[in-house]
Amino acid sequence: MREEQNILVGRVAIVTGAGRGIGRAISEKLVESGARVVASDINLANAEETAQILNVHRQTSIACRVDVTSVESLESMIAEAEEKLGHVDILVNNAGIMFRTRVLDISAEEWEKTLQVNITGPFLCTQAVLPGMKERKFGRIINISSSAGRSVSTLGGAHYTASKAGLLGLTRAVAKEVASFGITVNAICPGLIDTEMARKTTSEKELQDFLDSFPIRRIGTPEEVGDLVVFLCSDKASYITGASLDINGGDLMI
Repeated sequence: MREEQNILVGRVAIVTGAGRGIGRAISEKLVESGARVVASDINLANAEETAQILNVHRQTSIACRVDVTSVESLESMIAEAEEKLGHVDILVNNAGIMFRTRVLDISAEEWEKTLQVNITGPFLCTQAVLPGMKERKFGRIINISSSAGRSVSTLGGAHYTASKAGLLGLTRAVAKEVASFGITVNAICPGLIDTEMARKTTSEKELQDFLDSFPIRRIGTPEEVGDLVVFLCSDKASYITGASLDINGGDLMI
């Protein structure tokens, strides 16, 4: 096995929204690098499917249903992770939702739901894992934001952009507060990635128009996001914290 496939051996990672798309690809990349993974999702069936994929070659992962907006649900997940896999070293806050509703049509309920999942969820997840990470003087927290957080969403509405921008602020604030405990906190900002959500919310013509405008004229893959997560979780990235890393084919260059 190549050295890079062992860089996370002994680490335990929680990935939220692991039931499909980017979350599933992140989970697979973490396992390929030696980590054990808690594949968590609001949809238990999807989480279990991911865990089955991860466990094809060796028993390294468990599935867990979790509501990232519920403290009780998160506490239960942490307890199960520690009981079955060991202490949590890595948290990937990937769970998120997106609506394309235009600003004048966004209801108060839809606004609140978007912010609850996309920024309150990562905040509560971070609170749940930090005590253990601080005690052990090690941790890696990766927040999956979006190019929307750096500019304006290609597809999502104002509530999606606001939530992803807020997640970048949360990343910086927590990174500064916990750096002395050996914990790094970073954000990844994907552009248009080939996921079920992107395909469902984009027509073929609209998608092609986007791709024609990108310097790298193709859609990104979930696996490419997963590779970046693995790097940020590794010792090779131990001097990187509070950063927002773009992966968008050059669609946004700042």
